[in-house]
Amino acid sequence: MTRRALFTAAVILLAIAGPAQAADPAPMSLTLNFLAGGPQAGFMYAKKLGFYTAAGIDLTIIEGKGSATTAQLVATGQTDVGFADAPAAMQIRSKGGPVTIIAPILQTNGFAIISLEEAAIKSPADLVGKKVAVQPGTAQTTLLDAIFAANKIDKGKVDIINIDPAALVGALLEKKVDAILAGADFQSVQIRDRGFKVTDLFYRDVGVPTVGLSIIAREDKLKAAPELYRKFLDASLKGWDAARKNPEAASEAVVEQFPSATKDQILKQLNVDLLLVCAPGAKALGRVPDENWRITYELLTSYLGLPKGAPITDYYSNDYLPVSPPGCPS
Repeated sequence: MTRRALFTAAVILLAIAGPAQAADPAPMSLTLNFLAGGPQAGFMYAKKLGFYTAAGIDLTIIEGKGSATTAQLVATGQTDVGFADAPAAMQIRSKGGPVTIIAPILQTNGFAIISLEEAAIKSPADLVGKKVAVQPGTAQTTLLDAIFAANKIDKGKVDIINIDPAALVGALLEKKVDAILAGADFQSVQIRDRGFKVTDLFYRDVGVPTVGLSIIAREDKLKAAPELYRKFLDASLKGWDAARKNPEAASEAVVEQFPSATKDQILKQLNVDLLLVCAPGAKALGRVPDENWRITYELLTSYLGLPKGAPITDYYSNDYLPVSPPGCPS
């Protein structure tokens, strides 16, 4: 066969084969901290906008049953990525679970001292002589001691009442207590929906700015596929940036993917959570200022039993963040 005939045959074969096929998308699973809602909306919006598909990722989003459970699923390799409260993930790691925080989404927690406006509780000092309902065993409750210490309040002068979580909101509305410790993006939204005026004292504004809900992954999976996780973070942060710009559309994306959710509630939750995606002084989404990590470490070792054997840098990594993540307001 002549050289010209060989060339012609090659052209015909290429035409028959068609263009080179793109690699199959990599399957990944993301387990949320809880049921889909405002605090998770950026992920669903990123999926709707095609950011994961563009990154070569076929993402499955799974609702969770609490941050501690999600962190455990990541540690045991039962999910590729988790979304969990940073202190819960750090507790798992301190006990040997190979979990690393790779991108805090809520750079400070959404915990709050919640009261009815008429109670005139405008600072932690106003809790003196008041009844405060708490949920035993929760981080909000344990960190109340840190709030007292930061604000030089005698704990003995505040009436702390343990209460079942299901009765928390009712106790406040029935004025059995003056304040509750809960989530500004959850219980506070519920109370406002009932027509009450509410005062939220965010923990982050009264001395307890612990890092909040974060993307976490297992160490060996990160080392095995670092580029995959970088692409996942890039797509996720783009989704959260888009949610900041269009929270209503982000809320709609949650309902589309999880029909049991309610758009109105999700939007109200998300509008609170968007206040937390950048800590004071933060330069970009997903990158918490070193000072916030230091304070988080001090608070967790002092009040939540985190051991001091390893430095705070052992619990998180910035190595998988995009080179130019979406910025925070200056």
